[in-house]
Amino acid sequence: MDPFIHRLRRHLLTWLHRSRSGSVLFVRRVSYKDVRRATDGFLRVIYSNSNVSAYAARFEESGSVCLVREVKGFDEGSDHFYRHVQFLGRLRHRHLLSLKGFSVGRNRKRLLIFDNIENGSLKDHLNDPLKTPLNWRTRLQIANGVVAALQEYLFLFSEPPVCHVSITSSNIMLDENFTAKLSDFGLLPSGGNSIMLPYSEDCLKQKSCRIIFQLGVLILELVTGQSSEMEGSDLIEWIQESRFYNSIDKMIDPDLGNNYDCTELKSLLAVAKLCIKSWDKPSFTIPQLFRHLQKKIDITHE
Repeated sequence: MDPFIHRLRRHLLTWLHRSRSGSVLFVRRVSYKDVRRATDGFLRVIYSNSNVSAYAARFEESGSVCLVREVKGFDEGSDHFYRHVQFLGRLRHRHLLSLKGFSVGRNRKRLLIFDNIENGSLKDHLNDPLKTPLNWRTRLQIANGVVAALQEYLFLFSEPPVCHVSITSSNIMLDENFTAKLSDFGLLPSGGNSIMLPYSEDCLKQKSCRIIFQLGVLILELVTGQSSEMEGSDLIEWIQESRFYNSIDKMIDPDLGNNYDCTELKSLLAVAKLCIKSWDKPSFTIPQLFRHLQKKIDITHE
């Protein structure tokens, strides 16, 4: 690893470890009442699972659509949530939602407020016939952007053992320019001083396998326009077939028509197939995947 990057990462983790309980720097605290009003009483649900619930919010002062994420699993009375806020407040990447504020409400409800999501989620645009169809170039940029965010987030700003990230079309947000933004990421909600605890090598491999597998499912969604609910079982069965290339014409999203590059399409599907095979044992790393996408697909990453 580059010595400068190593020092930067170690400095950030040391700062997080030494931060005082309850002190949050550079991040604005928003009243629970304002958050509740902006989300229509938490009725504007974008996605929800056992760890996170996310809502669309429109605050009167800005007028733009923001994402409010309720984070579950942090121990009450601990300062881990505030470390989480401090950590997220320092992350800056073109393809990560920027943290703008936080709120603590009734029953210790912990809320994170993120930047503009004017065009909603990727899932909306793939599955909702009333949304603007995504062209081929935009889909390639989304795939490339998600991998770029993972590379910087996982391999520069945080240690993989403390990182949580989930990749689905539901939690990839699109700004006014249709730039992809990861929204479900952060420190593991384990409480206390757990950010410094070591993880076993088997645990790290399992996390890496799952992330790469999720990337494969996402790419299949981008190509086919089909939902990946239930881990995308139908899409996975299709790409695992030995003669799946013969059925590409039937599987590609009708919204694309013939407006795509066949060479790029096959390169993207080849990456997806490798990612799906990596469920048990990845044959490549995320940085290798990022370099491969840049080499095989004509995208200038900003």
